[in-house]
Amino acid sequence: MATPARSSSLPSPSPSARRVPELDPALVAKWQAGGGELVDLLAEACERLGGVAAFRLGPRPTVLVTAPAAVQHVLALHPDRYVKRSHRARLLIGDGVLAATGEAWQRQRRLLQSQFTGRGMRRYEQRITEAARTTAARWDAYARTGQVLDVGDEMRRFALDTIWRSLTGHPLDADTERELAAVPTVVAALPSLPADSAAAQGAVGDELARIDAVASRAIAAARDGEAGPDGPGLLHILVEAAGTRPEYTDRLIRDELVTLLVAGHETTATTLTWLYLLLDRNPRAREQALAAGADGSPERRQAVQALVSETLRLYPSAWILPRCAAEDDLLAGYEIEAGTDVLVCPYLTHRDPGLWEDPELFDPARFTTPGRRPNDPGSYLPFGIGPRACLGLQFALRESTVLLEHLLPAHTPRFHSTPARTAYGITVRPDGPTPATVSG
Repeated sequence: MATPARSSSLPSPSPSARRVPELDPALVAKWQAGGGELVDLLAEACERLGGVAAFRLGPRPTVLVTAPAAVQHVLALHPDRYVKRSHRARLLIGDGVLAATGEAWQRQRRLLQSQFTGRGMRRYEQRITEAARTTAARWDAYARTGQVLDVGDEMRRFALDTIWRSLTGHPLDADTERELAAVPTVVAALPSLPADSAAAQGAVGDELARIDAVASRAIAAARDGEAGPDGPGLLHILVEAAGTRPEYTDRLIRDELVTLLVAGHETTATTLTWLYLLLDRNPRAREQALAAGADGSPERRQAVQALVSETLRLYPSAWILPRCAAEDDLLAGYEIEAGTDVLVCPYLTHRDPGLWEDPELFDPARFTTPGRRPNDPGSYLPFGIGPRACLGLQFALRESTVLLEHLLPAHTPRFHSTPARTAYGITVRPDGPTPATVSG
């Protein structure tokens, strides 16, 4: 890609501006030879060089940003200077709102934003509750029979049911659930797909075809005015938009539908799976949340929300946020040249011992005790911050809390085994199955 021209609207760097400190190439070479995870290299750069650091994997350095003020500068204060270049999941989500840029992104976000705040969120309350009740009833049956379940699969099933009800007005049926199993398959495959787009498409072509078929049927049903038992869903709003907005072709509606399926269930399912794994290692956290107040009380709800918030601190939905500098800038006193790749890493910011006491410890009280968490706006960003922060933040927190309010008092999973590794892909997820039985 050609390097963008230097902006004439920005002043020349001051004499005190510095070059971003760069990680020793020998350390980068050692990491490459060892086949380490990207997060290991990022952690090395952060530990050695601080909250704005550079490393070089090619001819140009990549800048890592973890310091809260610098995070705020990149994502919230100057999103026009640090832009998304290409979303890693574009093969799956196409031109959906997560991948869109410029004016197209602004139009798409405006249409969707009202659906996930205030009155829009109230429309989904009953659908979230029904999905949680369905899961709770299934766990009641597991407890009676002693059947082995996979906690990760159960969390995906719940989250997919929730978003499907919200999109279509229908509960998730067995055929749709089976076909949409292709979504997490593609998401997990994305980091290892060939760089060539045609080859990548071919590698997951069968899965994409299954997803497209489900989307096509749902769009046709919405266009025919078919509403579910809970009334019309978000998909109906997208279809109605096509009447006045010519950009909402069937393809764009498909892309938005798949984007909402991916963002609306994969990240929530992963968060809930991590939470149960953390509770397995920290059982007192469950006891303390349930002891905070009576069932349905504000105190109980706050304590349950704190479980979710602390899980998101350790395993944020968006563990890394890539950006590209569209113009020259001065970031925390460092020169950033136009064209520089910038990686904001919430995962490392959330584990910074300079910001968080005992950062590796699972401690939900950070979110219920005043003064226990840092005040810096860029210190906690599991869903990003600024204009491109996740649209579904409130939805994800609400569905997670409602499910836990149903499951935590009644059931405790006893894991037969737990994953030994963590996979750092589009999301940060447990790398392996999570078989368990549940006690009542």
